[in-house]
Amino acid sequence: MNRPTTLLVVVGHLLFWFFNYWFIAFGSELNWNGFTTSSGSLAYAYSYGIFFNIAVFYLQAFWLFPKFFLLDKKLSFYVLFVISILVFSIIETYFDYLLYMTYDINEPLIGSFITNTIFHILYGATGFFYILNFEYTKNKKLKQELLEESFKTELKYLKAQLNPHFLFNGINNIYHLIDRDNVLAKETLLQFSGLLRYQLYESGNHILLEKELDYILKYIKIEEVRRKSDIELDYDIKLENPKLQIAPLLLIPFIENAFKHCSYHIDNTINLIKIKIEEAGGRLTLNVENSFDDVSAKKDSVGGIGLQNVKKRLFLLYPDKHKLNIEKSKDKYKINLSINL
Repeated sequence: MNRPTTLLVVVGHLLFWFFNYWFIAFGSELNWNGFTTSSGSLAYAYSYGIFFNIAVFYLQAFWLFPKFFLLDKKLSFYVLFVISILVFSIIETYFDYLLYMTYDINEPLIGSFITNTIFHILYGATGFFYILNFEYTKNKKLKQELLEESFKTELKYLKAQLNPHFLFNGINNIYHLIDRDNVLAKETLLQFSGLLRYQLYESGNHILLEKELDYILKYIKIEEVRRKSDIELDYDIKLENPKLQIAPLLLIPFIENAFKHCSYHIDNTINLIKIKIEEAGGRLTLNVENSFDDVSAKKDSVGGIGLQNVKKRLFLLYPDKHKLNIEKSKDKYKINLSINL
């Protein structure tokens, strides 16, 4: 616990014991084994009585529980707990005996001993469950922090994987353009450098959805130039709230996959890629469809880093907030993704 929280807990405990003593000694008309509020004897009796209650509570919470129960020394724990209860009860009963003589109270000591023992057991049990709940809360928080740290480490690793993956695909695209159109290759290289700059310097933990979709649009245009008339490309991007944020580079692997594995039929009208991205009411949907054939299915068969990567990132970043459905038919590959931003 940090210092303000510790101080708050200490103040809370002091207030509890103060009001506990005030209520028993002055706030009620109790007859506690012959000690009464009206005679003033109860105030004296509970002044040492609450001391023993406090001792039992904190002995349980800060010694018996952590030193024995947590270390799985259960037998020692129970034996020491019973011994401490008996010792405190005997000592308190002796003080009761002295006070009986002072106030000329005629009560059997066995009744005092039984009552003291019952209350010491109750305060001991309260101390046990208090520290048990404290340990449970602390361990739960620690586990959550470790889980979050693990998630952060995993995300850093996945993002580090993604950058080289994107770089490889981009260079490969430009390579194919060099022989076909040198000028266009230079222009595409310029656009690609802009995309790479976005990855390196602008994409933090989260990015404006507007920027992310602009990045995707630029990527689509680069691929459109590379494939030219080889494919029938249809894309549509709609954005309702440009101020929404999204984890960067989540959608691009699906689009990369569509271009990389699109079919290579001689008849280009059946080499289809359809991309639809829409955000409405904070819900982002991505629909990607591409045709494929035996050639494209075998192409880069050792790859797949991008899709494996994004599935992990979706699981880590948007648990219970996303739905991903991937369908593969005889000649079509479809991806439907929805994310609640």
